[in-house]
Amino acid sequence: MQIHITPKDQHKTTFTCPFGTFAYTRMPFGLWNAPSTFQCCITSIFSDLLLDCMEVFMDDFTVYADSFDACLDNLSKLLTRCIDTNLVLNYEKCHFIVTEGIVSGHLVSNRGIEVDKSKIDVITSLPNPIYVREKDVEFKFDQPYIEAFQELKNLLTSAPILQVPNWDLPFELMCDASNLTLGAVLGQRAGVGKPMHVIAYASRMIDLAQLNYTTTEKELLAIVFALDKFRSYLLGSKIILLHITTPTPWFADICNFVATSQFPPEASRLYKEKLQSDAKYYIWDDPYLWRLCSDQIIRRCIPKAKINSVLQLCHAAPGGGHYSTQTARKVLDYGLYWPTIFRNAYQFASTCDKCKKIGMEITRRHEMLQ
Repeated sequence: MQIHITPKDQHKTTFTCPFGTFAYTRMPFGLWNAPSTFQCCITSIFSDLLLDCMEVFMDDFTVYADSFDACLDNLSKLLTRCIDTNLVLNYEKCHFIVTEGIVSGHLVSNRGIEVDKSKIDVITSLPNPIYVREKDVEFKFDQPYIEAFQELKNLLTSAPILQVPNWDLPFELMCDASNLTLGAVLGQRAGVGKPMHVIAYASRMIDLAQLNYTTTEKELLAIVFALDKFRSYLLGSKIILLHITTPTPWFADICNFVATSQFPPEASRLYKEKLQSDAKYYIWDDPYLWRLCSDQIIRRCIPKAKINSVLQLCHAAPGGGHYSTQTARKVLDYGLYWPTIFRNAYQFASTCDKCKKIGMEITRRHEMLQ
């Protein structure tokens, strides 16, 4: 089957050769909108069969069923439709009645989506190193090194089998960034302590402007990239973000437990019991964590990185008033909280030059016990 080009658009495909200029009357390879046009054409031909017994990606057809007889019946429907629409199949590229096959460069079977072995032959066939490039360095590559080298090749070539998502489970998103690339892995766990099943991988190079980002900005860029890449999976779903190397706030563990009911990895039994006990005093209201304090007032939890700016605002800003020993009370009146608020307020006020000049006495007894 060849797709006709509208006569008024045929001149746009003109090409020159020694015998003159010519234009296509049927759609050739290489046109900007040829792939999307062909995909729309094939989709319209098999519209009633898609998602029922077959999948189509460009010129790749996949017919499936739960049983051998049902598969033959679905295959008959496909071939009949090809005959009716004058679609010609290449017999040498057709594979019938198989339990696994290569689809879009991946090995697909009832196990899931795996890596095509032919694409990793260059790694598995790597010979053992036989020399080093440095001058006057003795080369040593005995059995322990050989075993480690083989293990490294196995790890590089045995990517986990990709699984379809379970919409009843939260998604786990692992992001990381280097000086040149961004990477992300989307997965799910069947339960607490269970291994993660990978759903999809994503990566891209960092452009020239992004090379100037700081390490923290690159890590945040990786999160933005992952959320955009996996948006169709994550929209409206609960997300657990893993592997963030930037400093985490003091309330990270309690926040994760309140939001997802999951304990941090390798947490001790006593720490888990403490989290469960403390959780009843905390409320998660995206994007902030709130604490119900002993005076029955709900206050917003402040991360360590913002403590100095909060104290500066409550004590030394134009509206602060240099409250000296009452700075901590001023912070609480603002509706803010962190565990060491009285200690930090004492330390901040004791170093205030203006308070010292007016003779305010600030001693350790003004610091409330934590």
